[in-house]
Amino acid sequence: MDRFVRWRPDMNSVQRLPERGQSLWLDNVTRKMLDDGTAQNYIDAFSVTGATSSLSIIDGAIGRSESEGAGIRERAKAGLSGEAQFMELAAEDAGRAADLFGPIFDATRGGDGWVSMEISPLLAHNVARSIDAALWVHQHIKRPNLFVKIPGTRAGIRAIEESIFIGIPINATLLFSPEQYADAAEAYLRGIERRILAGLDPRIGSVASLFISPWDKAVRHRVPVNLQNRLGIAIGARIYRVYCELLASQRWQRLAALGARPQRLVWATDTKDPKASDTMYAERLAAPDTIDTIPEKALCAFAGHGRIGPAFVGDAEAVIEHFARSGVHMDVLTMTLQHDAVEASVKSWRKLLRRMFDKSAGAGRFRTAKRASVSI
Repeated sequence: MDRFVRWRPDMNSVQRLPERGQSLWLDNVTRKMLDDGTAQNYIDAFSVTGATSSLSIIDGAIGRSESEGAGIRERAKAGLSGEAQFMELAAEDAGRAADLFGPIFDATRGGDGWVSMEISPLLAHNVARSIDAALWVHQHIKRPNLFVKIPGTRAGIRAIEESIFIGIPINATLLFSPEQYADAAEAYLRGIERRILAGLDPRIGSVASLFISPWDKAVRHRVPVNLQNRLGIAIGARIYRVYCELLASQRWQRLAALGARPQRLVWATDTKDPKASDTMYAERLAAPDTIDTIPEKALCAFAGHGRIGPAFVGDAEAVIEHFARSGVHMDVLTMTLQHDAVEASVKSWRKLLRRMFDKSAGAGRFRTAKRASVSI
């Protein structure tokens, strides 16, 4: 794949997304992409206006890229190892990415141009340490357009509310259902309301990241062919309805009048079915006032041959009911998807640290290591 695909007249899908009211973010910006101009090219050619992070993609980049390897060895020589080493490296890259998208953040007055950085997934069920880790990222990077990603587990929801209250912009991630989205939205609203009561500025940014393709992957072998790759979009439609109802509510209107920013929906889209269209989710989730965060390969596919039509075509409730009659228990599957996502993140985290240890080998084995300013 040629990273530096230049704009062509038929690349109207990405150019038209802003007209639809949707932003396009890149699912991860690596150090190599910052160094060689790829990230800037995607801003210029594909109208990319932000970025999120993914542990599995970071792990792959560390394995492939000498620029990441050099950064690891440099920090190993400085006495950093393990999680502290990764956090310092990721913080530097996140800061550079935030600077890259800074002009967009300024031009949209904080509505866009955001970059996200993860905390350790080992903290997914620990409220206090999640808040501490989020605070370290926020204070260490010091960029106004940086989100800290906290998963929407039971503990994570509490950490999200408290982080918003103390002024940390949050990407509430690993959300799968309308109920989980509603919990994350409620945490954001409570955090903002507490700030207002305390006389603090309510303009704290937040997004809620919804994962769509895992629904379809989970039921692929449990339903007939005519139902495959339909559940995720139907769940997305139900979530979007809840989102629109919240924005229209009197509760939100009161907060907006005081200066609060809406917590935008982020669709995490990546087609997992090799038999399905590689632009399927991006095309069907092009809904107003949302964000689509998309992997690099899928971004190029969407720019090359994607077509934007009406979002959420069909009767979502009828589709969901059809799945329920086929034996798919939505509540159980919701919890399973989030649990499995957290476990996958933990696995990626440990694999990443193992790879970083191997990359650090050239710098020597350190018996004493400096720690970052937060224990994660």
